[in-house]
Amino acid sequence: MGLTKGSTGLNAADGGMKIEKQCESDRVIALAGNPNVGKSTVFNELTGMNQHTGNWPGKTVSNASGNCEYNGRNYIFADLPGTYSISARSAEEEVARDFICFGNPDAVAVVCDATCLERNLNLVLQVMEITGNVIVCVNLMDEAKKKNISLDLRQLSKNLGVPVVGMSARSKKGIDKMMEELSRMVTYEHPTLPKKLRYTPVVEKAISILQPELEKILGEGANTRWISLKLLDGDSSFNDSMKEYLKIDLLSNPAIQKAMEKVAAYLEEQQVTLEKLRDRIASCIVLQAEEICMDVVSCSRSRADLRDRRIDKILIGKWTGIPVMLLLLAVVFWITITGANYPSQMLADGLFWVEGQLKTFFEWMSAPGWLTGVLIDGMYHVLAWVVAVMLPPMAIFFPLFTLLEDLGYLPRIAFNLDQYFKKACACGKQALTMCMGFGCNAAGVVGARIIDSPRERLIAIITNNFVPCNGRFPPPYKGKQNCSSALTMKKQPN
Repeated sequence: MGLTKGSTGLNAADGGMKIEKQCESDRVIALAGNPNVGKSTVFNELTGMNQHTGNWPGKTVSNASGNCEYNGRNYIFADLPGTYSISARSAEEEVARDFICFGNPDAVAVVCDATCLERNLNLVLQVMEITGNVIVCVNLMDEAKKKNISLDLRQLSKNLGVPVVGMSARSKKGIDKMMEELSRMVTYEHPTLPKKLRYTPVVEKAISILQPELEKILGEGANTRWISLKLLDGDSSFNDSMKEYLKIDLLSNPAIQKAMEKVAAYLEEQQVTLEKLRDRIASCIVLQAEEICMDVVSCSRSRADLRDRRIDKILIGKWTGIPVMLLLLAVVFWITITGANYPSQMLADGLFWVEGQLKTFFEWMSAPGWLTGVLIDGMYHVLAWVVAVMLPPMAIFFPLFTLLEDLGYLPRIAFNLDQYFKKACACGKQALTMCMGFGCNAAGVVGARIIDSPRERLIAIITNNFVPCNGRFPPPYKGKQNCSSALTMKKQPN
């Protein structure tokens, strides 16, 4: 198909804003999408880079970029962090928004999940408000087929006013069509007429108050309508990004301040608070996404779907959800602790036998006592204990934890516990990081990155340290007894 893979290997902590073209003919394409829709898989297929893919939200924190050549033209793809919105309520959303707004990509490819298209269209509609050069890549078409979900992609393209491509990135289906549409878009062979979002009269009136003032400051070429929405949304991080990349402080401008006062007065007159205004903006996007999908998505319930619903009634039921969760976790811990007894004992016996032989060797060499103490009684002894005690439980716990993740049970745990964590001003996602903490506290702390709120993330990081990881579990009695016997034998003089 004329596609040649390559890579630039760029990972920028500042959001990847400094992607440099190798020549003027290069085209920069932003890959956006919700978490866990196969966006990084699409990126890997296009660029040949081994960007790690995972089944948890917030996996991509910075922008990875790679390049490929199609029909003699070089394309640089930026894999943006997974995000549900451009409202920038988290670090991932802020990075994605800033690249689309200030990174000047030639086009944005929004990857969607075919099995839940309606939810994914919220992001598509928001991106289309920023730029018209959008292509929608509906991934996981094979999974949708298994669930008896059929999509009319032609009708979806007509409803959105932008190109739509169906694909299954894991089997490399649709990649060629995607590149073909991108090639036509960046060469202006396929002009787009993206659907314009409609808001309630109150929101439209508020926009009309701010937009003329923004046009005076930014010029008619700027997307003043969308910037007005960001100001109405109270997104202070967007103003910070404007100051950083465009050196413009909108909130400090007297004309903007005066316009915002007019908006506040109008909203007060209409008895609409800023919080209600934000809710109306969000609800308009959701309702229009539903409207677009009405004549696009059709599905028939299969036996597998009905079976899943019956299972969910048990796993997340009001009376059965918590008992089943405690039972499953108890089984995992029992298998971990009991199953670790035997390999721990074998490792302890073997490693401490080697320690005795090394000590005998050092005595035969007449090595000084301080050297034997440092190398054998210190370094080796500690390493042997750590390996014997910690390695077997970790080797059992994490595969079991991964199995629960692959079966889709971990999100159900978060759902079951969310209301209880909320009562403690924490997040239900912390349940997952705490479970990981039983395997290793370091993994539990790092896993807190999936929590959007900085405050709730900090709570998770602090409290996860109190989870007793397997390194704090007492070693198996039988193994400890054998190890103690081995130590006693070693310390006896020859």
